[in-house]
Amino acid sequence: MKNKNYNFASFTRRQFVQTTGLTALAASFPGISFGQSATKGSLAKSSKGMVTSPHELATQAGLNVLQSGGNAIEAVIAISSCLSVTYPHFSGYGGDAFVIISDANGKAQTISGIGQAPQDINGYSGSIPFRGPKSMLTSAAYVDTLGKAYEISKKDLKGQKSWASLLSPAIKLAKDGFPVSESEVFWLNFRLKEMGTLPGVESGFLIDGKVPTVGQIFKQAKLAKTIEMIAEYGPRDFYEGKLAAILAKGLKDVGSPITAKDLALTQAQIEPPLSVQYRGGTLLANQPPTQGITTLEIMGILERFDLSKIPEGSPDYYHLLVEAVKLAFIDRNKFVADPKFVEVPSGRLLSSAYLDAQAKKIKMNAAMPWPYVYKTGDTVFLAAVDAQGNCASMLTTIYYDWGSGMQVGDTGMIWHNRGASFSLDPKSLNRLEPGKRPFHTLNPGMYMKNGKPNILYGTQGADGQPQTLAAVLTRLIDYKMDPLTALAKPRFLLGKTFSDTRDSLKLEQDAGDAVFVELGKRGHEMSVITAQSPLAGHPGAIVIDQQAKQISGAHDPRSDGRALGL
Repeated sequence: MKNKNYNFASFTRRQFVQTTGLTALAASFPGISFGQSATKGSLAKSSKGMVTSPHELATQAGLNVLQSGGNAIEAVIAISSCLSVTYPHFSGYGGDAFVIISDANGKAQTISGIGQAPQDINGYSGSIPFRGPKSMLTSAAYVDTLGKAYEISKKDLKGQKSWASLLSPAIKLAKDGFPVSESEVFWLNFRLKEMGTLPGVESGFLIDGKVPTVGQIFKQAKLAKTIEMIAEYGPRDFYEGKLAAILAKGLKDVGSPITAKDLALTQAQIEPPLSVQYRGGTLLANQPPTQGITTLEIMGILERFDLSKIPEGSPDYYHLLVEAVKLAFIDRNKFVADPKFVEVPSGRLLSSAYLDAQAKKIKMNAAMPWPYVYKTGDTVFLAAVDAQGNCASMLTTIYYDWGSGMQVGDTGMIWHNRGASFSLDPKSLNRLEPGKRPFHTLNPGMYMKNGKPNILYGTQGADGQPQTLAAVLTRLIDYKMDPLTALAKPRFLLGKTFSDTRDSLKLEQDAGDAVFVELGKRGHEMSVITAQSPLAGHPGAIVIDQQAKQISGAHDPRSDGRALGL
């Protein structure tokens, strides 16, 4: 079948020159030793612990924490801090974050770090801009998420690492520089014609007005100073201290409505996870306003089907997953918003009776129509399991690639634009209101088996997250694939995107002509995207086999990342 060449969808990471090799990286960073399973696209194995992320230097920072006796939470703090330096197009200190944490005995809790709308929301009419000062509409809860995770580490896991030591690798990368990734170069090139609306990106990430080459060393001195303040004064300094004052002035100067008071009110929420049963285990997710409930509903619907009788990768397989996604997305759009402002019927949506009824709506020979708008956005997934069996699964985000496109003062920090997902329609569940948290697509996950962590998982991709996770989880759980195989298999994306305005089902080309033809017969409007397309998301997964005492993990071969085992 001929590739339709749909803009972004037609590009793959292999069209860019290869990143600097590990030998060269080790020479550039003599203080960093690369661990086992360091080949990109490889399956990492260990019996002692593992980390994964979309950038190798960040992954290595997490591995170093585990190697020096740190726990899983401490490892993800180090990893995510580094990603906020090395993956600035998808993550940053001026964004939001979500974590699912479990100790070795299966005691699980979540942290939802969502910045809230300002107390003063005057000046918004018509529609909310997706870029620029007016898109800087919510505070940033990422740093407080790290802070609360650190508190849990100290209290529940008896963590011994100092706060400053966990941020020191990120400070070093920002000061000394790092090789620019393929992904960052792609997104700079992709947005090059829009730099007039992204002044913080143009001034902060182009070199002499040009996109850097893959592997070129890039330094961020201003950001290094900002991280040093967070390291020295602690996470709440971002909201109530010296750094908060600098941020408040910078936000005001650039034209954002966020004030010092709004920063001080920002608190990440520690909550029990939502859950649903699947194949003898339990899937966990963060509470609304995340779409974690959507992933759980999809998997709860799929639980009602015997996938052992459906060949993986067959037309029936893709059709079933897509139809389950449609049903859950309709509910998401009806019900999911900040539960402090609206009632979200989580219990009913995940009840056995409701999931039974949803499953009965699926017709295996015909596709449901799909007239719903796709929500875009980008993020990064990272995870860690330590030698004691403690686990952390995490997602961080600045919403769109490059967020608002604005830097805050001289901090070197891009502020996110998650507030642009609010609506100004007074009838909308997600209408803009003072102090309200916006709907969030982020939903890291954890699968518990026999009461203990079995799979850590998550993905980049906004609306694509539940879709990608449905494919990854069924391949891991139902079809018993190893993480690398499950992540490399063809995936789909339903609905409109910024590169294709049709309400089509986008499927990677290597799914095969026969699959495209049969799905078309069932009523799916099909679009072909290149095999291993970035449009299919960048998931990662770590599988913990408690019986065999073996850990295996991988990061999507579509990304710049990898898993590393102790």
